[in-house]
Amino acid sequence: MPADKSFYLTTPIYYVNDAPHIGHAYTTLMGDILTRWHRQRGERVWYLTGTDEHGQKVLRKAEASGVEPQAWVDRLVETEWKPMLETIDVANDDFIRTTEQRHIDGSKAFWEDLYARDAVYKGEFAGWYSVGSEEFVGDDDVTPGEGDDAGSMVSTLDGSRVEQVTEENYFFRLSDYQQRLLDLYEQQPDFIAPASSRNEIISFVRRGLRDLSISRSTFDWGIEVPWDDEHVMYVWIEALLNYVTAIGYGTDEERFEELWPAVHLVGKDIARFHAVIWPAMLMAAGRPVPHRVFAHGWLLVGGQKMSKSKANGIHPDELVAVFGSDAYRYYFARALTFGSDGSISYEDIHARYHADLANGLGNLASRVSAMIGKYFEGSLPAAGTVTSAEQAVIDLAATAVADADAAIEALAPQDALNSIWRLVDALNGYLAEQAPWKVAKEDLDRTATILATAAEGLRALAVVLAPVMPKAMAVLWDSLGATEAIGPLADQRIADAGRWGQLPAGTPITKSASLFPRIEESKVEESSAEA
Repeated sequence: MPADKSFYLTTPIYYVNDAPHIGHAYTTLMGDILTRWHRQRGERVWYLTGTDEHGQKVLRKAEASGVEPQAWVDRLVETEWKPMLETIDVANDDFIRTTEQRHIDGSKAFWEDLYARDAVYKGEFAGWYSVGSEEFVGDDDVTPGEGDDAGSMVSTLDGSRVEQVTEENYFFRLSDYQQRLLDLYEQQPDFIAPASSRNEIISFVRRGLRDLSISRSTFDWGIEVPWDDEHVMYVWIEALLNYVTAIGYGTDEERFEELWPAVHLVGKDIARFHAVIWPAMLMAAGRPVPHRVFAHGWLLVGGQKMSKSKANGIHPDELVAVFGSDAYRYYFARALTFGSDGSISYEDIHARYHADLANGLGNLASRVSAMIGKYFEGSLPAAGTVTSAEQAVIDLAATAVADADAAIEALAPQDALNSIWRLVDALNGYLAEQAPWKVAKEDLDRTATILATAAEGLRALAVVLAPVMPKAMAVLWDSLGATEAIGPLADQRIADAGRWGQLPAGTPITKSASLFPRIEESKVEESSAEA
């Protein structure tokens, strides 16, 4: 990515047919950690999320609830989706709703561009349609349902039920872009990641692409096709456009040029829309394709993909209420491999909370500040002679920061945290080995070196962990006296975090409240039972 370009990252926009669960929050959280890290690098960042509010699924849900679709989506957005961002402490720059005028205007402008370039034409669609996934499904991807779906036909792509539909539609000439897409995948090997999604997409495209129905004429909850008010835009085509309408497509060309292209984070079940249809649409409109499409895996509870229909859709509130937002953020970033399916449980969160956070990082910070208070009256002592033990910590800090930065660049937050935790573990091991509480009885100069080394390690950790646990690291930064001594935490740069010796001697060190207080198992068991 050119140095003068912004880092523009998006989540999918989420259907507002129901309240969010942690599967939705997962994508948004990972995007937040990545963009916070890029901000900590000092880069210009724009982070977009939002809601998808049109389509037949939303319309039917609103009708079933006895309200107008606009009233339905307004209520859910304000009472469920936006509050979720606050619950998990997301610092998004923008929130796009597809019922906003800017999206409507930009979408119409994009369609006019496609129409002017002869990329769309009118025809008739007769075939299978999944309301659940708002997707047209080919005959080869439909099979008789089993179990609860017995008597219905289902999509082999995602298991949703399909219906026979016959209607007049506009079509996008997707078949024209088969070879151009294959060339894109070959020329930019990291355009789709991880490898499992890349291989699946390439296989899908090689099977052959058919022109795609991109409008609906049997209901009116959507954006009208600019030149034909009897048709509304097919919800997926309209939804994909949010990535450009939010940054000025059709309304502010200068801003669009400044921010586009983007890195898209998506669930693996919608990778085909983003890595096949979306780049083809952009090619047709004469615009650059995205930098990258990264498809993460599913969150599994009891071995099943999370969903409201299976009653395993845990709301983020349920976990944050027990563990706090920082521990929530840490768990999903560390315990799961971004790009693969991952199982979660209350018991695993509880175990990691105490092992990594309460007993690991939290206890480290508490012990260091307490000993500086006890032996040096709360004033950071000057380090003396550096031995091989200190040098090992200094070298590891530089390496861990560099490795973590490289992992973030590769969209692997779990690897970044693994690298950072090598420093947490090393500092705890260093204190246990050096035993400053014993050394203090005979050699305060040596004690000063040990505690100054540990405090400097905590400074480095506060910088690189701020994107993951912003609240706790702000407390740690203040307890180290770093705001006054060095400057605001937000102004510290990742590239400089591993540089040793930034906390000056004499800095007042205070013992804060526990960063991660212990949580009784009974509280976890109670929350798990309620869920």
